[in-house]
Amino acid sequence: QVQLVESGGGLVQAGGSLKLSCAASGITFSIYTVTYYRAPPGKQREFVARITNTLSTDYSDSVKGRSTISRDNNKKTVYLQMNNLKSEDTGVYFCNIGTHWGQGTQVTVSS
Repeated sequence: QVQLVESGGGLVQAGGSLKLSCAASGITFSIYTVTYYRAPPGKQREFVARITNTLSTDYSDSVKGRSTISRDNNKKTVYLQMNNLKSEDTGVYFCNIGTHWGQGTQVTVSS
């Protein structure tokens, strides 16, 4: 049974930083692309960042230059470091592998 568990969200002031984690189990983690999405309040889920099995990365324009996605295959975990957070970064952050989704972690940025 595949499980994805996000953590690291919280309440932070604008300009602050957070490091989100996505821990996987029940899957051959190292061969998959892992993608982070977020759902801002009242809006649809949107792409944030992805990292492939060859460590290629891609970011949305909204977080590019402020965020870094990385992975530790030994720990079956992906990390999303987010810096200089803005109020528009507020939302529930989800990680995704194929058809599998985590439960999400809330990020709230106060201005």
